[in-house]
Amino acid sequence: MGNDALVSIQGVTFGYDSRDILSDVSLEFTRGKVVAIMGSSGCGKTTLLRLIGGVMTPRAGRILFSGAQVDTGDRAALYALRRRMGMLFQFGALFTDLSVFENVAYPLREHTTLAESMIRDIVLMKLNAVGLRGAAALGIGEISGGMARRVALARAIALDPEIIMYDEPFTGLDPIALGITANLIRRLNDATGATSLIVSHDVHECFQICDYTYLLSGGRVVAHGTPQELQATEDPEVRQFIRGEPDGPVRFDYPAPPIAQDLGVAA
Repeated sequence: MGNDALVSIQGVTFGYDSRDILSDVSLEFTRGKVVAIMGSSGCGKTTLLRLIGGVMTPRAGRILFSGAQVDTGDRAALYALRRRMGMLFQFGALFTDLSVFENVAYPLREHTTLAESMIRDIVLMKLNAVGLRGAAALGIGEISGGMARRVALARAIALDPEIIMYDEPFTGLDPIALGITANLIRRLNDATGATSLIVSHDVHECFQICDYTYLLSGGRVVAHGTPQELQATEDPEVRQFIRGEPDGPVRFDYPAPPIAQDLGVAA
């Protein structure tokens, strides 16, 4: 593991029953960088986030965080590790019965012994960073979907994590909210020095803000490099994904025997 790598995934295989979702995958995420994990739905992107967070255990290989192996069997160490991580879930996962302020304050109250006056100041600073300090008293039902995503981002950075993991942060956003969210991810990363890991299939926005990209397909890494390097590649699978082409190495049909065989009809 390089000295500048915060997270290193080394030869990881993971699956359910006999079906592998990830197969001998190796990736590294550099400190202070914005890194995208891209690929079509079901290729194992979100599974990688769950493995890094210790929610699941790989069948083979190992995951290192700041040089130490993520051990799902050591609960105390795992909880201490998670305090160093921030997570933005795909649809925010906010507490709908709490206000905007209380949602952001929640991790501070849960994981620290800070005085309420200090919690108040931190929450307002985090909300200010995402442009929502004026919405602190509002309920979650009173704000838009794009604003809710920003509240979730403020909550994700409440404990000043070393790594922030974004699970499909652009899904369901209108063009303006999408652009705001993308710019926030980049700005917050640069301001805090954190490592940002984005799972997405939104090529344009990721290429606008990320420093490095991994492309997954079929449970394996098929390409990696800077956005410029991936855009310049002649690899047909990479070009198909980046351009959104319907025809190419990645097929529409899930593998199956001939339909006549399944229906018991003579060929």
